[in-house]
Amino acid sequence: MPPLSHLSQLHERLAALGARPAHARRVLRLWANALPQDSGPRAIDDFLPRTLRDGLPQLAAELAGLVTLVSRHPGADGSERLLLRLSDGQACEAVLLPRGGLCVSSQVGCAVGCTFCMTGREGLQRQIGSAEIVAQVALARALRPVRKVVFMGMGEPAHNLANVMEAIELLGTAGGIGHKSLVVSTVGDERVFQRLPQGPVKPALALSLHTTRADLRARLLPRAPRWDPAELVAAGDAYARATGYPLQVQWTLLDGVNDTAEELDGIVRVLQGRHAVLNMIPYNDVPGLPYRRPSWERAAEIARHLHRRGVLTKLRHSAGQDVDGGCGQLRARSLVEQPVAIVPRAAA
Repeated sequence: MPPLSHLSQLHERLAALGARPAHARRVLRLWANALPQDSGPRAIDDFLPRTLRDGLPQLAAELAGLVTLVSRHPGADGSERLLLRLSDGQACEAVLLPRGGLCVSSQVGCAVGCTFCMTGREGLQRQIGSAEIVAQVALARALRPVRKVVFMGMGEPAHNLANVMEAIELLGTAGGIGHKSLVVSTVGDERVFQRLPQGPVKPALALSLHTTRADLRARLLPRAPRWDPAELVAAGDAYARATGYPLQVQWTLLDGVNDTAEELDGIVRVLQGRHAVLNMIPYNDVPGLPYRRPSWERAAEIARHLHRRGVLTKLRHSAGQDVDGGCGQLRARSLVEQPVAIVPRAAA
């Protein structure tokens, strides 16, 4: 029997154990919410068929083994970076964010090769299956409540879109997460704009823009689609207006690179009047890379300047700055630590 990594495999396994749709929904709901399989108002003996009851312990063990916790790295801002190990020994990262958020990974490594990102330095190692994505949420929920999931961790979600959309559908149904609280980030792959409107769960969209200059973007994001930044924002704005969820424009602020007067004029030009918010995050320094984080005072002045010119701008701290935990740094530093046992939360 092949090891679990995709939700389609999990559905096949449940069907083979005699689960009907209502039984499968119960199993998936409890798993995605990090609750024991004997939780809930209906006694397991009265509701589930005997074959499923007998197979649940092994299945639950397999689900728990999809993603295991290697180490935890709490930050002063209330965030906590998690180094995770997948069942084949590969490692990825997730981040518990303040106010019930969770950032998950969709790939081990990344093929886009952003020059300011540690994850992109090693290229793409493998895709993360849809069940492994949901398992990141289940693991995080065993540690603290999770009400929002953002696909902004390791990897480009558009390069693993089938698994990402499968995971989003489960998280937005059995997982109990509001659709606007599921956020897919992309560097600008057209497949995202084609696929996101088609599913029963339509997530919010984030664009990793980082510059309004096409020439600079080609250097910073060397393997991103060559899409003019203004046209990319226009496509994101159209999706935002169709769903009613504001487009989130991600901007990693690099000292002396994309914080110039020319760039600020460009931001106003492409974002003014859009159904969008600019999330500006000062760079999280990575040893060995030439980029630096501007001072917080400089970043705050930029945000105020953009506000005065009609661009809704949120200045954010990058989670993990005080623990040197930028995306990909934990995985790069340590792949040999032993997993940490997690005790599931009691049923609510």
